[in-house]
Amino acid sequence: MASDVDSSLESEIRDLTQRARLAGRRVANLDSATKNSLLLQLAEVLNSSQTSAELMAANAQDLEAARQKGVSTAMLDRLALDARRIGAIVDGLQEVAALPDPVGIVLRSWKRPNGLKVGKKTIPLGVIGIIYEARPNVTIDAFSLCFKAGNSTVLKGGSEASHSNRSLVRTIHQVLAPPGMEEACQLLDSSDRQAMAALLRQEENVDLIIPRGGEGLIRFVAENSRIPVIKHYKGVCHVYVDEDADPSMALSIAENAKISRPATCNAMETLLVHEGIADTFLPVFSERMQKAGVEMRGGEKTRKILPGAAPASQEDYHTEYLDLVLNIRVVSSLQEAIEHIEEYGSSHTEAIVTNNDFTAQEFLDRVDSSVVLANASTRFSDGGQLGLGAEIGISTTKLHAYGPMGLDSLVTEKFVIHGEGQIRE
Repeated sequence: MASDVDSSLESEIRDLTQRARLAGRRVANLDSATKNSLLLQLAEVLNSSQTSAELMAANAQDLEAARQKGVSTAMLDRLALDARRIGAIVDGLQEVAALPDPVGIVLRSWKRPNGLKVGKKTIPLGVIGIIYEARPNVTIDAFSLCFKAGNSTVLKGGSEASHSNRSLVRTIHQVLAPPGMEEACQLLDSSDRQAMAALLRQEENVDLIIPRGGEGLIRFVAENSRIPVIKHYKGVCHVYVDEDADPSMALSIAENAKISRPATCNAMETLLVHEGIADTFLPVFSERMQKAGVEMRGGEKTRKILPGAAPASQEDYHTEYLDLVLNIRVVSSLQEAIEHIEEYGSSHTEAIVTNNDFTAQEFLDRVDSSVVLANASTRFSDGGQLGLGAEIGISTTKLHAYGPMGLDSLVTEKFVIHGEGQIRE
């Protein structure tokens, strides 16, 4: 793929990333008060009636084009911006501005026998490329977190959100222009996949790539990038209802995990139910799912209790539906539930519902996903919900972050050493 990139296009992308790197050096030296002031100005401008109206008009163009192409309901949901979602973007900016600055923190220090004083201090990563589909809110989330952590940003949004992203970046530039910082937010405004491939070759100017979108996009980025990539391929999330669960709590949590926003990566795709509670729990739960229009699939034990459920295949258990489809499996023990998650999970988010503290703790200790919850919905696997401010992505790769990524994931560390003339023998 890389050899197919047009040389003039690659030169254009190289120039864009070089400008981002130069601007990033200025951002890295901004104090906290200045960064916070600019983020709050951006929130104020986005919250104005004029800007909101312009943004919703741009988003309406994207939605209409998407409908004409016949895109899925899930994609339309991810693409849409309304007053409530713009309000959430504004809230996210204010939350990021209120968070402690992650830059310049001395994490630890020690003194060597030769008198050298050694410390580790947080610094910005540099230039971060964000490649994403649909969700135009990512434009602001990504910029705000990167900027607060002292980084510049290269944004490559999907063509389906092109009008929305242009409108948002214009607003960012409006705020950053007076202090001469507008080049710290670059928009790679091209639907050509060669442009993405060219960006992934800019290892001299870009320090990290974070892709957000479907599994196909993320695999393309991971397979073609010369730059380190933080990623998660998909969110096959589970809720396990234990035999000691409170049925009312379990119904509420499982329902929320599936239907509150099924198109998100933290929505439940498989429900695991202990056989000791399945006969009474599943019929009631099934009624709720039917009312919500959820298609249910299950194994033999499940279909004995829910004859209307379709058979579930092995492939189904690996699938991130992002839609109103749910796998249900009856298990005989906590061990079987954990084994199912180990085999079919994607290291994203898993939850247990139980009143047994020992069982809950065993689940939390043994399940190796990036987020594990006891007696709460998987939908809380989100940077904003976990107090990180806006979220820049979710990592299931463990290096250098694991789980929802906020400000603390957008800095690295350097050694700072003070001496008194020491030389090495």
